[in-house]
Amino acid sequence: MDARASHQEAPPDPPAPDTPLVDTSRNDRVGEFRGVAGARWSLRPIGGGIEWEVDPRHVRPALPMEQLRARTARANARSRGEVL
Repeated sequence: MDARASHQEAPPDPPAPDTPLVDTSRNDRVGEFRGVAGARWSLRPIGGGIEWEVDPRHVRPALPMEQLRARTARANARSRGEVL
């Protein structure tokens, strides 16, 4: 057996809290990094909401346009009374 075949890639280092990230496993959902939960990372929607966990391999930094889109969607939902 090749030793390289059994070696798994190490997870990336966690970013600073509140760093905007994109969860590519959930239709490019944008969230802020909240912390590490075992082997997974916790993200929270920009502007607040229920946190979710994601495998760090499915996360990338959010582009400025993605951050703006997420903040605008949250503000619109708030103006409609859908969220506090």
